[in-house]
Amino acid sequence: QVQLAESGGGSVQAGESLRLSCSASGPIHSIWAMGWYRQAPGKQRELVASITRENAATYQDSSKGRFAISRDNAENMMFLQMDSLEPEDTGVYYCKAEGVRYYIAGGTNEYREVWGHGTEVTVSA
Repeated sequence: QVQLAESGGGSVQAGESLRLSCSASGPIHSIWAMGWYRQAPGKQRELVASITRENAATYQDSSKGRFAISRDNAENMMFLQMDSLEPEDTGVYYCKAEGVRYYIAGGTNEYREVWGHGTEVTVSA
């Protein structure tokens, strides 16, 4: 069973920083892409940033220049450095992994996507 666990959320003032971490555990062979999604109160979940195994990163427009996504393939971890936080960044941040290949007896199998349970970020004005 492959699981994702987020950490690093908290309550901060506008202008401060947070660093989120996502740790993937289980019999993992490889993960194609990973991403951070945010669900603000009363809104749909939206992509914040994503990164491929080859470290090609994409960002939501509001995240560009303030957030930096990175990953450690050897440790199956992903990070999101969030600087200059704004109240609009408030929400639950979820980690998602796509193309998760994992070991089974005699070979490998693949999950199309796996989600974490989220970590809450609150930014006060």
